[in-house]
Amino acid sequence: MALDQSFVGRTYPPTAPYEVGREKIREFAEAVGDANPAYTDPEAAKALGHSEVIAPPTFVFAITFKAAGEVIQDPQLGLDYSRVVHGDQKFAYTRPVRAGDRLTVTSTIEAIKSLAGNDIVDIRGEVHDEAGEHVVTAWTKLVARAAAEEA
Repeated sequence: MALDQSFVGRTYPPTAPYEVGREKIREFAEAVGDANPAYTDPEAAKALGHSEVIAPPTFVFAITFKAAGEVIQDPQLGLDYSRVVHGDQKFAYTRPVRAGDRLTVTSTIEAIKSLAGNDIVDIRGEVHDEAGEHVVTAWTKLVARAAAEEA
């Protein structure tokens, strides 16, 4: 069953603040195999003009995808999460994420499409720091696969 188009434009409340820690950044950089010293060494980050170690560009996915969970779990939307796969992801940064940032995410449904029986939901996550300044926008595309036809 196709999702309700009236949900396009719906914005969900901001998440509770997520505090970005140096150790989380180090662990993430290690997990993705990125040895950039700006991710682990405060002096290397400062030499590049940053006040603190910065996070790899995809680090923010963990925060924005969790926020998109509010959209996914909205019972009025009716998305069957057991059929959802992650379709695409992109980011547009105003500035890098830094250790010590306290970030909130506000999610908005940008589009709902139906294609070959699959529901496709585009969610925009606006990430702001504690001062209310924009840090990054993340776009997440989720695909709810069509139910298999029974023979």
